[in-house]
Amino acid sequence: MIRAKRRDRHGRGLRGPLAPSEVPISLTRSEKFDDVVREEVQRIAAQWQSELEGVEFAVEDVPEVEPGTTTVPLSVLRRISTSGTETPRIVIFRRPVEARGGDDDRDLAKLVRELVVDEVAGLLGISPDQVDPDED
Repeated sequence: MIRAKRRDRHGRGLRGPLAPSEVPISLTRSEKFDDVVREEVQRIAAQWQSELEGVEFAVEDVPEVEPGTTTVPLSVLRRISTSGTETPRIVIFRRPVEARGGDDDRDLAKLVRELVVDEVAGLLGISPDQVDPDED
């Protein structure tokens, strides 16, 4: 029978979390990434609200890649058929984007912004400059 450890080797007991759950430092990497994507989607969707009505945005960890494929996509536009209607879904893949974006939060946010803009432009059939003229 395995008993739960109630004290550390110095007899002080188990320690609690380092930070309360409501502060940003306690967020996981995937939660931080979700927040970055959500902010960029909200920013773009505010400008293109009527055109993006019904479009779903999602974050997945990794894409499904065929064996022998040499490139890994960072994002993709999918069309999902449900009850006779086709719903467009833009998916951003967290792990490849984090690997490409590096450790700097600003670089990661910039890459996510480019991906969201490119996928929205592809969906609407316009250039990325028209979707986000402020993009650097």
